[in-house]
Amino acid sequence: MRRAFNEVKDQKQIDDILTHALIGRLATVGGDGYPYITPVNYVYFGGAIYFHCARQGEKLDNIARDNRVCFAVDRPLAYLDTAFDRNLPPCEVSQFYQSVVIRGRAEIVGDLAEKMAALNALMAVHEGVPGYDGINGQSKAVGLCHVVAIRIESLSAKANLGQKKPAEEKRRIADYLRGRGQEMDGETARLLS
Repeated sequence: MRRAFNEVKDQKQIDDILTHALIGRLATVGGDGYPYITPVNYVYFGGAIYFHCARQGEKLDNIARDNRVCFAVDRPLAYLDTAFDRNLPPCEVSQFYQSVVIRGRAEIVGDLAEKMAALNALMAVHEGVPGYDGINGQSKAVGLCHVVAIRIESLSAKANLGQKKPAEEKRRIADYLRGRGQEMDGETARLLS
């Protein structure tokens, strides 16, 4: 990683990023040799990435041909604008973020218990109902879709949370964001502190 100071190595932080991002981008190799990127709702569950999809389609064709995939998630946080300090040059404004890039192998989940667990985990995350367990072997949804697991082989994570800034500057930024009160300002201020 070129900017080593942005690298996130702590597994708990990586798990947190993967747990809180809701949309990931799946990259497969298309039949024409070009990368094919698809946004998917996903869940990070049991050390793997899971998503559900129709039983046919280009991403499944690509996975059947070559199951090596790349999967990326990002959490855009607050944008530090020029109003923070009018004397800063434009290149000093910044987008705070967290991101993870995964390389692995994708497979259609054949085990019914794993498929149901993944579907229930997806529902729990996206419905906001912890411990959701409404999907069982009799649920119509189980037969109508595929669940794909990405078995992680490697990953890298990075974040811009002001790592190169002195503690006092980070406090100033956090205070500014708390006062500004835009959508991701509070979360960003918490992460900067």
